[in-house]
Parts: sequence; structure tokens; C-alpha cells
Amino acid sequence: MNCQAATRELSNYIDNELDASLRAELEEHLHGCTHCTVVLSQIKHTVEVFCDAEPVALPPDTRQRLYEALQKKLNSTL
Repeated sequence: MNCQAATRELSNYIDNELDASLRAELEEHLHGCTHCTVVLSQIKHTVEVFCDAEPVALPPDTRQRLYEALQKKLNSTL
């Protein structure tokens, strides 16, 4: 497993949503890769910091621009 593949799976790893073989492959990569281990640590820390945070309301115009950007991105990947 390379760093790009590992990075794509980190969220699933944290959420315990990987099958046993992929989990083992990712853990093997993490044992030998300082970069991915740091990224994993930062993701875990970010989740801990924001876990209990209250949602922040977006101004209506910001919400609309964000929605439009997400729709455009979604449509470009289809």
C-alpha cells in the first residue's frame, strides 16, 4: 500500500469500517510510514476537538455558494 491509498482509507480506519485484510494492510503501512502516521494522528485530534462542538450556522449566501460548488464538483465527477 502506498501513501495515497492509505490516506484514502484513514477515515474508514478511524470509523472501524475496513475489512480485516485491508485493515491489516493499512496498519502495516502505518508502522513503516511516519508521514501517514502523522496524518492519522492529526485526523484523530481534529475529530476529538470538534466532536462536541456545536454546529455553526452559515449565512444564507455562503450556504448557497457552498451548495452550488458541491453540486458542480459532484456533476464533474459523474
